[in-house]
Amino acid sequence: MIPWLDAHSPFPDVSQALTTDAPGLLAAGADLSPARLLAAYQRGIFPWFSEGQPILWWSTDPRMVLMTERFRVSDSLKKAIKKVQRSAESGGRWQVRFDSAFEDVMRACAAPRRDGPGTWISDDIIAGYTGLHQLGYAHSSELWLDGELVGGAYGVCIGRMFYGESMFARVTDGSKIALAYLVHFLKSQGVAMIDCQQETGHLASLGAAPIPRAEFLRHLGANIGLPAISGWAPLQPYPSAAD
Repeated sequence: MIPWLDAHSPFPDVSQALTTDAPGLLAAGADLSPARLLAAYQRGIFPWFSEGQPILWWSTDPRMVLMTERFRVSDSLKKAIKKVQRSAESGGRWQVRFDSAFEDVMRACAAPRRDGPGTWISDDIIAGYTGLHQLGYAHSSELWLDGELVGGAYGVCIGRMFYGESMFARVTDGSKIALAYLVHFLKSQGVAMIDCQQETGHLASLGAAPIPRAEFLRHLGANIGLPAISGWAPLQPYPSAAD
């Protein structure tokens, strides 16, 4: 059994998360308001549920994380970044921007994929995270081609802790290019860890790895109280463009 949260219920301690049946499941209910989402992320908790389910809150153990210094840029991705970099410097067809179309990035992440249906990102989720964006806590990295949004990633940043949420691509490597610029910026701002929540082969190929929840929470506690990042903008040039 897990607790049911109403609008005023605090989150239970993450140590109470299930270890069998649905490992990491902590609670259900409450809402997706910016205040509730902030309270969750500050405690290492995140929402994840399917259509027709109540809001479900999770704290997985182990936790999948990407250390920014271990982000892997393949040779093919380096070539793609160089192309984008050269174009951006000359005012060409490609551009990378941050936070110019946050809700559009979310809706693109929610759209049906080539190999399956849409994601769990509902209108309520979009409303909650857009609220966080308006408060300065949620951010997007965006790849543009001829004025069209063709790739992106978004997540939540509290202090010097970043929580990655989702990515999308409408061109080859579109999501990876957007992520690469985001990782590079975060690293420059002293963000050492990006929370990836759950383990996947795709994340592992980019350098992410699981760590014990206790280690994740120690890092979280040491970084969420640090000063907020300001001046969100892609760094130019991206290092691989000079290789």
